[in-house]
Amino acid sequence: MPLTAGIDVGTGAVKVAVMRCSDDHPHGGELLSSVIERMRKRDVLTVVDAALDTALKEAGLRRDQLDYIATTGEGDLVEWRTGHFYGMTTHSRGALYLDPEARGAIDIGALHTRAMKFNEQGRVLAYRMSSQCASGTGQFLENIARYLGVAIDEIGELSLKSDKPEKCSGICAVLAETDVINMVSRGISTPNILRGIHDSMAMRLTSLVRAIKIEGVLLLTGGLARDEGLVAAIRTALSDGHKGLEVRGHPQSILAGAIGAALWGGFRHELLKKQEAAGV
Repeated sequence: MPLTAGIDVGTGAVKVAVMRCSDDHPHGGELLSSVIERMRKRDVLTVVDAALDTALKEAGLRRDQLDYIATTGEGDLVEWRTGHFYGMTTHSRGALYLDPEARGAIDIGALHTRAMKFNEQGRVLAYRMSSQCASGTGQFLENIARYLGVAIDEIGELSLKSDKPEKCSGICAVLAETDVINMVSRGISTPNILRGIHDSMAMRLTSLVRAIKIEGVLLLTGGLARDEGLVAAIRTALSDGHKGLEVRGHPQSILAGAIGAALWGGFRHELLKKQEAAGV
């Protein structure tokens, strides 16, 4: 049973998952500890070191006890990693770990969004990524919240209080921000502005889901998966013509990439060990 660490290096935060991997475990392994460390304009490698050390301390382990250290996201910057895995691969496997019924996921990150369709082993069957425009990303929503004077953790709750969402441009982040400035000058309430933003984002995100024809359970991953207002907007956007699709969230959705990296690291470790034993 290999001990592994998965490190997901994102734009806004580093996520670490320490796991004991095992084929006998119903989900492929046991999550021993996890840490989310915000960047806060610090050096990336410093944040990675701090996050891993904290996760190992919580798990009661030392770094030299790990059999495999797997990175994902921007983790290829970490020179002492054992191996690196693509984000779509890790988020798919992590989504399956968090919800074994999931057959698709939307990873909503700070700078990009991607939808993935995968099988019961977590192998990616199809995917789509958002365009370069930031209007469907976490950074865009954070900028809007800052302008409105709203804390990130309050966005979802406020959006759910909307009684008349104000339509917002979904074409471009600059146009959307201009729309918000105009809304504020017209006295539109904050909940209605935020729900309008969420509806605009949901239309962009669900177009990715439709493109790869995800069926069954769709799990939201990434930092914005905890935004209840955005989750509600995505459910509404997919309710028309997608009766067989169920949108779900999970309390640990932000850790999907790190968990998936740790699990694939365990798989790679066992494969390499078998190849070495066979003299390959």
